[in-house]
Amino acid sequence: MISRGVAVLLMGLMVLYKAAQLSPPQDAVLPADTATTCTRIRLRDGRYLAYRERGVARERSSYKVIVVHGFGSSKEMNFQAPQELIEKLGIYFLLFDRAGYGDSDPNLKRSTKSEAYDIQELADQLKLGPKFYVIGVSMGSYPAWSCLKYIPQRLEGVALVVPVVNYSWKSLPENLTRLDFRRKLIQWTLWLANYTPELLYWWVTQEWLPSTTFVEKNPIFFNNRDIDVLKKDPGFPMLTKDKLRRRQVFDTLLNDFMVSFGKWEFDPLDLSNPFPQNDSFVHIWQGYEDKVVPFQLQRYVSGKLPWIRYHEITDGGHLIVHYKGVCEAILWALLNGEHLPEKMTTAITLH
Repeated sequence: MISRGVAVLLMGLMVLYKAAQLSPPQDAVLPADTATTCTRIRLRDGRYLAYRERGVARERSSYKVIVVHGFGSSKEMNFQAPQELIEKLGIYFLLFDRAGYGDSDPNLKRSTKSEAYDIQELADQLKLGPKFYVIGVSMGSYPAWSCLKYIPQRLEGVALVVPVVNYSWKSLPENLTRLDFRRKLIQWTLWLANYTPELLYWWVTQEWLPSTTFVEKNPIFFNNRDIDVLKKDPGFPMLTKDKLRRRQVFDTLLNDFMVSFGKWEFDPLDLSNPFPQNDSFVHIWQGYEDKVVPFQLQRYVSGKLPWIRYHEITDGGHLIVHYKGVCEAILWALLNGEHLPEKMTTAITLH
C-alpha cells in the first residue's frame, strides 16, 4: 500500500516541478532590455548563490521583483510578461537558484528561515534597496511565506502563485484535510525520507516506475488547459532517471521537499498584516481546477488572513503561471496595488 502511494506521490512531485520549469510558449514575449546575466554571490556562511537578472536595468528600474522558483526548477524558469508592460512600469527581475539547485551550493541546514535570509542577503549584495517585491511559484511559495514571517520590513509586496499548502499547519481545519489523499501521500514520503532515505532513493530511480509521458497525460493531476500547456514542453528534465541518479540532485529535491512539508517554525495563519497602512498587499493566485493544491484550502487561508487579496481563475489548473495573460495580471495587481482592469479579468476568467 505504501509503495503504491509513493509512486503516485512521485508523479505529484513531477507536477510541482512542471509548475515552475516549462519552456516559454511560442507566442511569449521575453522581458525587455539589455543583457541577461548569470553570476554568483558568496553568502556569509560561505555558500555561493547563483542568480540571473532580467527586465530593465537595475539602475533605472522603478520596481525590483525577486521571483522564487519551485520544486525541481531553477533561475531559468519562465515568468513571461509583455515587453510593453515591463518597459512602461520599469520592472527589474531577479531570479536565483535556491540552495542546491542549478549553480547554487547546497545548504545542509536549509530551513524556512534560511530561505528568507538567502533572499535578503542576495538583495543586499545586489543593492536592491530597503524594499523589494517577492513572487513565489508553487513550492517556491514557502520561501515567500518565510519572508513574510522573518523579513516583513524588507517587503514592498508579495504574490504567491498556486502556493503549496503544508498539511502540518496547525490552523488548518481537520474537515478540509482529513480525507485529502495528498496529505497521506506526503506523510508517507516524509516517513520514508526520515527513516529510510536509501530505500526512497532506490525507489525513485527504478526503470519500472511510470514514465513522465504517462504523468503528462494523466487527468488526475492536470485539467484541460494544463494539458494544452504541457503539449508544448519536452518533458521533465530535472526528474529523469539519469538526473535523479545523481545523488546531489536527489538530495536537493528531498531536502527541499522535507522543509516545505515538514514542521515549520511558524504557522502562516498566525501572521500579522505586513502592510498595516494598506500601502501594499499580499496576493494569492489559484486555479479553481488545480488538482495539486485544492482551491478549498487556498480559500480558507485567504479567508483567515483578510489582508490577503485572493484571485481565482475559473478554468485554471496548477500551471496558471503559464497561461496567456496571467503573469501580466499578477504584475499589474502586485505593483499597482489595484484591482485589475475589466478587460484583463475577462481575458483570464477570474471568479
